[in-house]
Amino acid sequence: MAELDIKNAVEILGALAQENRLRIFLLLADSGPEGIPAGIISASSDLTPSSVTFHLKELVRTGLVKSRQQGRFMIYSATTDGISSVLAFLGGKCASLQ
Repeated sequence: MAELDIKNAVEILGALAQENRLRIFLLLADSGPEGIPAGIISASSDLTPSSVTFHLKELVRTGLVKSRQQGRFMIYSATTDGISSVLAFLGGKCASLQ
């Protein structure tokens, strides 16, 4: 896990600061490492497939989500690296508050 700077932390936190992306991320976190296809994300979130694709692209870009091809489907899963790195960054910066 790479150490974050403020710019990277803002990108990750910014991605999660949007309601639909946070819901998608939490759905993927609940699904575990095996992940789920975009179609199921769309059906579970009441978002259109194009909207889900838009939000997934941002989550993948920030490292919060990864994708893999399985047959004709793209399977998405939450990663621990992105969220762990931002939590470690915040924890390190806020250690003096304890």
